[in-house]
Amino acid sequence: MCGIAGFLGKGTRGELEAMIGSIKHRGPDDSGIFLEKNVGLAHARLAIIDTSPTGHQPMSLPNASVTIVLNGEIYNYRELREELIKDGCTFRGTSDTEVILSLYKLKGVECFKELIGMFAIALYDAKKETLILARDRMGEKPLYWTKQDGTILFASELCGLMAINRVARNINRDALKHYLFSDYVPTPLSILENVFKLEPATLLICTENSVEKKKYWTPPQHTVSLSLADASAQLEELLQKSVSREVLSADVPIGVFLSGGLDSSTIAYFAQKSSARPIDTFSISFDDPSFDESRYAREVATHIGSNHHEEKFTASAALGLVEQIPDILSEPVADASILPTMLLSRFARKSVAVALGGDGGDELFAGYPTFQADMFSNLYTRMPITFQRMLEAGGDMLPASHEDFSFSYKLQKLLSSHVSDLIERHLEWLGSFQPSALAKLAGPTLKNTHDPDLFKHAHQYADEIDDSDAGNQLLYMYARTYLMDEVLVKVDRASMHYALETRAPFLDHTIVDFVFSLPYSLKYRNGTTKYILKRLMDGKLPSHIVRRKKKGFGVPIARWLTKELRPLCEELLSPSSLSAHQLFDQKYVDRLKNEHMEGKRDNRKELWNLTVFQLWYKRWMR
Repeated sequence: MCGIAGFLGKGTRGELEAMIGSIKHRGPDDSGIFLEKNVGLAHARLAIIDTSPTGHQPMSLPNASVTIVLNGEIYNYRELREELIKDGCTFRGTSDTEVILSLYKLKGVECFKELIGMFAIALYDAKKETLILARDRMGEKPLYWTKQDGTILFASELCGLMAINRVARNINRDALKHYLFSDYVPTPLSILENVFKLEPATLLICTENSVEKKKYWTPPQHTVSLSLADASAQLEELLQKSVSREVLSADVPIGVFLSGGLDSSTIAYFAQKSSARPIDTFSISFDDPSFDESRYAREVATHIGSNHHEEKFTASAALGLVEQIPDILSEPVADASILPTMLLSRFARKSVAVALGGDGGDELFAGYPTFQADMFSNLYTRMPITFQRMLEAGGDMLPASHEDFSFSYKLQKLLSSHVSDLIERHLEWLGSFQPSALAKLAGPTLKNTHDPDLFKHAHQYADEIDDSDAGNQLLYMYARTYLMDEVLVKVDRASMHYALETRAPFLDHTIVDFVFSLPYSLKYRNGTTKYILKRLMDGKLPSHIVRRKKKGFGVPIARWLTKELRPLCEELLSPSSLSAHQLFDQKYVDRLKNEHMEGKRDNRKELWNLTVFQLWYKRWMR
């Protein structure tokens, strides 16, 4: 895992050094710069595959006509390498990067279709005078880009572009409204004007005179008819292959993040099957019992026979991490679980350089409580308006609870959305400020800007799936929004801050292709989430682990905001702080704070959303 940066057009070595220096944490083992005429490529390396000098980047073919920098891992590089050797290719080292170069020499841009892995790639073809940027199918690895005065600039993180003066730090107000609504800025937007995130499964083909986007992968368009038994057998085979590939594709120690939930336990189970010795598993425990899952993680570790490591997460530890959030997130993401993810990554990095996790399982197999909430929401929307208003009033009267996913919090979230559209309803449940609240929140600077279509990108993603299966459309929307732009960003930035590579076997595209070819009824059935995955793992893991309710990697942020984090929240949301940009209405923000501090309403998401933005603004915009 690494960091990459560069340009096509006008640029200097000093700019390359500044860009790659700002993301040096992603690759502390080595660095390199390629600068020739009007192109520059820079690389910061975390050595995972071929840790010898032959893995140094930027890397070129012997005739130096093609040069590449790679952030990520190609899990099928060994198989590709063997095929290339049969075709007459020779190799100087054993890295996956060199395999991509040889594959490109033979097949051009079609080579990206053959890669199984997670990656952001910049490849310069000197003969064609073309720069190609590529991002993996599920958007696991980040890649930002912009065009400034005819020059294409790119970097793994937004701070890489902000490291040079010619990228203006002007807030994209449409993107800000998306952030306030969703807790993240959706791809292809970024929080800055004229800076973009490259879409997943997409190539950006750049010359001095043109910029063209080309998709190289799309999800399955039709479902297949398989029995539950046959589908489970195929899923097991694909999972075992995916985990085995990711366990074997490293020349450094590998571990597994284990929460005790079904997804991480499934990955740990197959990882242990792929290993001749006990694998290392890592988990976090909490001093707040409503958030603690450590006993389940220990039970799974004992069951599969792993070498288990555990560290306690406390409020005092959180306080030490909160101030670091804007350094880790150079674009704001309001997911409080980044705090335990940071601690877990720091803890695991003491023992391993790579960690596998269960990310993607909820989005592929309908694992969130929101999928179950649809049944109740459909009943609610069919009720007379009088009864709806009575339920809403009753929900507002319930005392606020700071426990994880308390009944009052879930009820208020359920009743907060009145839209009938399935996609839009789920987005409103997941986010913080609904459209009506955004209007109240907007201060003088934000009030007079137009309102973007907050649901546009989600509907576009859903339309990539055959509309005969609305459930699969919903799942794909989750994968392309919440998973890609919040969950994976959180994990990537938190882990790479400590130079730890994280891998998500569920997001191997061979699994993604297969799961999206199955009907939604095999994933969610009669109120049971992850139906096929639970059937597969029944008998492989303890039954109560397979059937226990979704917990999530939550933290007691609601309580912390009233106690340990209250001084920080009060400072960042004070009149003196908000007056710096006048984006938010002070009276409305004060109301949110007072309701939460007095226990009248649980406004944890709204307050955390604003707190993270204020931390970001203070670090990057002042």
